[in-house]
Amino acid sequence: MEIGIDASRATTPQPTGTEHYSWRLINGLLRLSDGHRYRLYMRERPAVGHFLDVSHAEHVVMPFGRLWTHARLSAEMLLHPPDVLFVPAHVLPLIHPRRSVVTVMDLGYRYYPETHPWQDRLYLDWSTRRNAHQARQVITISGATRDDLIRHYGTDPAKITVVYPGVDEEIVREEEPDRIGEVRSHYGLTDSYLLYIGTLHPRKNLVRLIRAFGRMLSEWPSEAGESPMLVLAGKKGWLYDQIFAEAHALGLENRVIFPGYIPQAHLLPLLSGAGAFVFPSLFEGFGFPILEAMACHVPVVTSRASCLPEVAGDAALLVDSHDEADLARAMTRITTDPALRAALVERGIRRAQEFTWERCARETLAVLERAGER
Repeated sequence: MEIGIDASRATTPQPTGTEHYSWRLINGLLRLSDGHRYRLYMRERPAVGHFLDVSHAEHVVMPFGRLWTHARLSAEMLLHPPDVLFVPAHVLPLIHPRRSVVTVMDLGYRYYPETHPWQDRLYLDWSTRRNAHQARQVITISGATRDDLIRHYGTDPAKITVVYPGVDEEIVREEEPDRIGEVRSHYGLTDSYLLYIGTLHPRKNLVRLIRAFGRMLSEWPSEAGESPMLVLAGKKGWLYDQIFAEAHALGLENRVIFPGYIPQAHLLPLLSGAGAFVFPSLFEGFGFPILEAMACHVPVVTSRASCLPEVAGDAALLVDSHDEADLARAMTRITTDPALRAALVERGIRRAQEFTWERCARETLAVLERAGER
């Protein structure tokens, strides 16, 4: 069977979770010895080694400007359709094979429309509804998203399969204290800091996190020693101005640090040196960062929203994402209670090991094969 894959989002220089998922999953599929042939469609030629160099995969590079998906990829589907088209991180082109599979990450725009520009919200609603209706099979990366597709768009449950993503094998704890110290010094951090990593935009609930952090500092127990910093790492998304403004308004400019996008060389030392990872998102499709923190032996505070309890299991301290006091108490507890920290670290290590890209690829391939049946 010839499987075409929209790989356009897998070559982004600074990938977010969706784009990283696409890249890892594509390489996972290429690694399988399954007898299928793959065609990877993309705008530009990838860097050497970005995708596995295997004889059963062909790179179809199609330079084009705006509307690459609906114009250029559609033309390719019209002229040279594969047996099955898989779109892991975007939308189905206007013209596509009847046997198509798409991954739907989440429907957060339905729950928090105010956190998206209205143009993006309309496009997300149209494209997700269309994906769910027209694809022969739909993959969701959590049970929460599966339930949302059924609830909001009436998608047939029989054509939805939940396939959990994996944790990268390279995500392991940095064991060299000197390396952790170098990265800490590079960003001007003290020995104690709480860390968030992700795109900076409203759905991540960062304004409330900053307020909760301010509350934590005001109530910090003197016997606990020096209070931690808060590091909000990641590139700017949309509607991010209020996040920076909140830190300024509360006089926390020297305690809340915005280092921007974290290069890969700094990621593991920064994670491993954190006192805790705090991820109070209002809504997520999966929540890669909490598993990456667990893999680095860092205790996690996250919210009870959407799929996050599903991903975290019993390995995180769960909070009400709308309750600043609850979040402040959790950050204080996880910073000052060694027994709680140790228990969460132990459970987190086991939890992260349950999510592998090999399993994700094999379960995804089973969906693609099912879609290819006549």
